[in-house]
Amino acid sequence: MWQNFYMIGRDKNRTLWRVLKIDRLEPSELIVLEDSTTYSESECYDLLRRIHEGNKSTGGLKFVTICYGIVGFIKFLGPHYMLLITKRRKIGAICGHTVYSITKSEMIPIPNSTVQSNMTNSKNENRYKKLLCTVDLTRDFFFSYSYHVMHSLQKNLSCNETGQVHYESMFVWNEFLTRGIRNNLKNTLWTVALVYGFFKQVKLSVSGKEFKLALIARRSRHYAGTRYLKRGVNEKGRVANDVETEQIMFEDVPEEQPVQISSVVQNRGSIPLFWSQETSRLNIKPDIILSRKDQNFEATKLHFENLVKRYGSPIIVLNLIKSREKKPRETILRSEFANAIRFINKSLPEENRLKFLHWDLHKHSRKATNVLALLGRVASYALNLTGIFYCQVMPSSSSKGLLNWSCVEEHDGDYSLENPSSENGNVNKLDSEIAKAECDANQNQSIKVPMFQSGVLRTNCIDCLDRTNVAQYAYGLVALGHQLHALGYMESSSIDLDNPLAEDLMRIYETMGDTLALQYGGSAAHNKIFSERRGQWKAATQSQEFFRTLQRYYSNAYMDAEKQDAINVFLGHFQPQQGKPALWELDSDQHCNVGKRGPDVVENARSLIKRSLSDGNLRCENESPVAANVGYSKPLSGKEGGVSNGLSDSNPEISTCESDMSYSRYTPSMPCRKLFKDVEEYRCVESNHICYDEHGDACSSSNFFDMDWPSTSGNSCEDLCDRSSAGLSSENLGNDVKVETTTSASDSGSSLKGRSQTGSSDDLASGFPVRFVQWVMSGEMLFH
Repeated sequence: MWQNFYMIGRDKNRTLWRVLKIDRLEPSELIVLEDSTTYSESECYDLLRRIHEGNKSTGGLKFVTICYGIVGFIKFLGPHYMLLITKRRKIGAICGHTVYSITKSEMIPIPNSTVQSNMTNSKNENRYKKLLCTVDLTRDFFFSYSYHVMHSLQKNLSCNETGQVHYESMFVWNEFLTRGIRNNLKNTLWTVALVYGFFKQVKLSVSGKEFKLALIARRSRHYAGTRYLKRGVNEKGRVANDVETEQIMFEDVPEEQPVQISSVVQNRGSIPLFWSQETSRLNIKPDIILSRKDQNFEATKLHFENLVKRYGSPIIVLNLIKSREKKPRETILRSEFANAIRFINKSLPEENRLKFLHWDLHKHSRKATNVLALLGRVASYALNLTGIFYCQVMPSSSSKGLLNWSCVEEHDGDYSLENPSSENGNVNKLDSEIAKAECDANQNQSIKVPMFQSGVLRTNCIDCLDRTNVAQYAYGLVALGHQLHALGYMESSSIDLDNPLAEDLMRIYETMGDTLALQYGGSAAHNKIFSERRGQWKAATQSQEFFRTLQRYYSNAYMDAEKQDAINVFLGHFQPQQGKPALWELDSDQHCNVGKRGPDVVENARSLIKRSLSDGNLRCENESPVAANVGYSKPLSGKEGGVSNGLSDSNPEISTCESDMSYSRYTPSMPCRKLFKDVEEYRCVESNHICYDEHGDACSSSNFFDMDWPSTSGNSCEDLCDRSSAGLSSENLGNDVKVETTTSASDSGSSLKGRSQTGSSDDLASGFPVRFVQWVMSGEMLFH
């Protein structure tokens, strides 16, 4: 009888070896034991030889598989299963830290076949296994062994968090699957943290200088699901289709040279109200149902408090939904969203009010160039308020390594809209750190003063897919100009829409939009504006849009229910129990209880929803609900490319979820001081895991700006540019943007306070209406 699985983990240099043992005689409980001894290669092979010799009578050790990390463990009605990454593909690298996607995975039952319960091969058990396998790990999941892909670059450089706290991030999708082994071992050496969304890295050039650009989209695991089954907000303030997008660019230079790096973060998410749409096989556009159960907009307020906690202040909301309709649909939400912001802003001090922009993109989409130009101007103002992240890092071999500064102090208090970022403590600390950096810069002119992002632009339409992606591209293009200017690649901080860089970036954002739309909506994104911008034949564009509409309709009507079930199982929102209704026997999870933690499944509901607190990506918090935080300076299983090999002591049957193709990406674990680590010293943390079977066969007052306000009649694109009576002429606006975006890195990043260092209020007032200036500078209401 084969009693154990043995997993052997090693580092990249084959100098550190560890052993993990998984009990196979326990039919229902998961028992995982880690040998605390660190072995050399010869010692580890000697240990395995002795285990093999001692169990020859029952078959000895049997090689199972090579793996590159444990995704987690899951139990349905019968035994536990182990999910392993068995093939991977490099999809990029951030400052020497490789990022991988999964190209093949396996699901292996843990108990020996002789002790498996009768439920192992039951009809419901097999259906749950099949359901889980529909979550394709080879599409859009990504990870890294040495870089925390679940966090933004700014947070990685600002916080010294280690170990399990990273798995509590809202962007780690296998938090539930790894919870058991992490709590058991009190470390994360053997697991990898998976991020779901999008990752693409390319090499671009400007003025003969090459640089690398990475676009990362991280999808939240909270309130996750499909288009019509997850809408709006839940009681905890989590919104559907919540995606953080980060644009990172850095110099393409040899590793021994100083590296300049910059990032900017933006956010998309469903309108944070209680609303829904019932899936219909007869109606492509179901009615929008608005619930008014939250008269005080408590959930909406929780959502924006969470944004402040994650990104700081200000929060700028760009609402792209329609302003006029023959039959009210989107306009219902537009009005209620405005009411919610008004209500919330009444209780906030002027400096912390939400900045809310209404702009009907659909109405202005007749000319792609005008739409992108106007959105670019909005992006310029948003960037002026939030700033970007930029720093220069000396070679990792330097005695100092990273610059000796911290972006944001950890904060023990509560975050709220009224007290968004502990300004006194964090900013005072930041000021002193920047002063030190400036002093260092004066002594060494090659070191530039760092800049930081505080606040975020949050964009939404109805689905937060098609129109939102266009707006995010416009923001990304303006941000790229600021980033290139900060790195010294461009004298100006603006990039013309006809610049080849604009076309390159458009294709990347278009690919991201298609990926995110397939995940949430079931089809690629509607890219009419992008197609028109490229000069694509109008008939071809219309045909493509029609096909995608039909594809999305079919997916929503016939496939989304099962897809939602699979997501709920994977995330642990529903945990099967014997004697309880099966997942497919329950009503829609639109009506299930939200926010509970516990082992019991709620009767007559689709799932037990487990919502954990999310941490931020720009701010640092001490309030992670993790039970243990144990880390190793040189972890075996996963730092920089871990390989896992497996030997097992039995020959159980295998259920596999695999594919040879990958379109996706994923995440890691590392102390911040190792972000730009010395390659020779630290990359030894790559680990190989070998799984052995002891003797078996192989295991098979609001702050509004309505962008329609300059034109009270037609609200056309031309009106928005030409209405001189409103004081917003294209000439004035263009000139002002130019003034604001040509600041140097040293001028525009020295403080988180008041992002208006690029131009005085007098400069602004000379070219804009007083009400618009008040909106930009202090959050007055501007809404028509």
